[in-house]
Amino acid sequence: MNNRLLESLQRLRLSGMARSLDVRLQEARGNNLPHEDFLELILQDELHVRKERLIARNLKSAAFRDTKTLDDFDWRFNPSIKRKPIYDLAACHFIRERRDVLLIGPPGTGKTHLAQAIGHEAIRQGLLVLYRSIFDLVRDFLRDEATAGEERILLKYLKPDLLIVDDMGIKQLPKRSGEYLFEIVMRRYENRSTLMTSNRPIEDWGKLIGDVPSATAILDRFLHHAIVIPMNGRSYRLKDAPATAETSARPARPAHAAKPAPDRETPPPETEETA
Repeated sequence: MNNRLLESLQRLRLSGMARSLDVRLQEARGNNLPHEDFLELILQDELHVRKERLIARNLKSAAFRDTKTLDDFDWRFNPSIKRKPIYDLAACHFIRERRDVLLIGPPGTGKTHLAQAIGHEAIRQGLLVLYRSIFDLVRDFLRDEATAGEERILLKYLKPDLLIVDDMGIKQLPKRSGEYLFEIVMRRYENRSTLMTSNRPIEDWGKLIGDVPSATAILDRFLHHAIVIPMNGRSYRLKDAPATAETSARPARPAHAAKPAPDRETPPPETEETA
């Protein structure tokens, strides 16, 4: 009987039910479960397997750089980064409200990690997500422009419930980048959510894009309903680096800053000639 049931379930492509059939039958016999309870349990098994399969498929199509979760994030390293605003984002209300998000701060503070973790949570809630660095985004459009496929690639960026655009501000972008980014932001504005990360102030975006009018138009729409979260602190990537590396990573003293006066009572350091 069990073999016939398994064969029928497999032919119907009910792999979740087939996988748990033996366990559920033993449970039903041992606990004298009514037929409707047994049926509910085995249907829930099938739904669970299908949900996990869909999540795995959507995680793959999201094209995340790494598998990052909120549990992996070291909240103690930079205490100025608060948990509550990030966990509020992970609840995905902003996506359902079609609002945008900007994570902004110096390199190494965890913007990419948290952006991908929020995307991961969105997928687990049944939402479609696409992750791209700004350079990958521009490269996609430049490549498809040469083959007259702009409309196809544009649809790819318009479809997800959440589009994550990472690494804004790493370096200056190629020509026409502003046009591509503006088209995406304009078409997604108040229709779908976009999350961007940047390590440069928004005042610098015109220079980075190479098109001040486009940058102004992008920011006008993107920031209208956006949640802006500053992420300041030390670089996590330099936490185990030698002190000289941390020193070199600090911003240089402004040229106009006054130098500290030397302590005249302290003798100069010894050299090989004076030692």
